[in-house]
Amino acid sequence: MRSGTRVTDAVAVISHDDHRFSSPKHSHPQAQLLYAVSGVISLTTDSGTWVVPPSRAVWLPPNLEHVTASHTSVQFRSLLIDIGDNDALPKACTVVEVTPLLRELILRLTNFAAKPDGQEMVEAVIRLLLLELTFLPAQPLNLPLPRHPALAAFCATMRDNLASASSIEEAAAALHMSRATLMRLFQRETDLSFGQWRQQARMLKALALLAEGRSILDVALECGYDSPSAFSAMFRRSLGRSPRNYFQSLNPPEETAQGVTDGQSLSVAG
Repeated sequence: MRSGTRVTDAVAVISHDDHRFSSPKHSHPQAQLLYAVSGVISLTTDSGTWVVPPSRAVWLPPNLEHVTASHTSVQFRSLLIDIGDNDALPKACTVVEVTPLLRELILRLTNFAAKPDGQEMVEAVIRLLLLELTFLPAQPLNLPLPRHPALAAFCATMRDNLASASSIEEAAAALHMSRATLMRLFQRETDLSFGQWRQQARMLKALALLAEGRSILDVALECGYDSPSAFSAMFRRSLGRSPRNYFQSLNPPEETAQGVTDGQSLSVAG
């Protein structure tokens, strides 16, 4: 179920509670903040993929073409915000941890959409939300995608089989180039080494599988790790928490699952 309502001329709130979905490629003239209440959202642009697990959010600058998808049932809230000439906000897609303050501000705006309140209060909440976003550190939850056609195709194949332990020498042979050439190309196209890119792809895949309730053993093996302990060690190094505790780090309060239906409706793609 998906619905949207304008809170002010500059802000609209979209509520989305649905099963697995994928949007067409689209953009918004406003900036967008996508907050995952439950489930995992992935957002893909021409330059990369961002993964948004529960209690995280992704910020999109205006007019950025993207595709939004989920791997299982999902509940998220989205804010479309006309940011005007605010230069303090992120200029690129960024995943942030939703602090208790940011979560309450998002939910307050959702409530305003359902039950309009005084304009001064709404504008105060919006100002505080935008200020909070300028202080939040980015989370390492994106995977840069190469533009080089052959490398992009190879990376797509690698993402489909993350359990494979193919070496950089084997990758270079498959791409008909030397090991040194592939290393330089990977670094230039993604700002990551071959090994770093594959580890990041595995971690983002692991997040989606863990959100589906898969066991740590199953996730570790499907993502190419020899044991749950090796997978857990990588996960903790990358995200600062164990996979068992990651989704419990910020437990959102119970929130109504029904979409916002009052007020001025919007047609949205996510």
